[in-house]
Amino acid sequence: MQSILDWQAERQTLNDLVLDTTNLELKRFFSLDSQTYRPGALDAKTKELLGLVASLVLRCDDCILYHTIRCHEEKISKLEFEECCTVGLVVGGSIVIPHLRRAMARWQELDNQRC
Repeated sequence: MQSILDWQAERQTLNDLVLDTTNLELKRFFSLDSQTYRPGALDAKTKELLGLVASLVLRCDDCILYHTIRCHEEKISKLEFEECCTVGLVVGGSIVIPHLRRAMARWQELDNQRC
């Protein structure tokens, strides 16, 4: 498993590769994604929790890690994170468990970096 820092660097490099294209639709989608998570009627913290639940249900490890990082940055407590994961598990079923395990491990890694 690569470190979170390595994953973030790779993600940035690959995003730059996509955004360096002339494809307007790709750029618009990336922009829409960024705009969606800005504070509005719902604050950024709530939107990141929603993104995490959706990512768990869809079983996208990259998205789960991204939203786990963002939840940590938004100062979501460990208990809030765990409760959010519970919602993802209940909605997604037992097939979510391997992804839930990795999310919990990444949360712990982020907490260890904070110390």
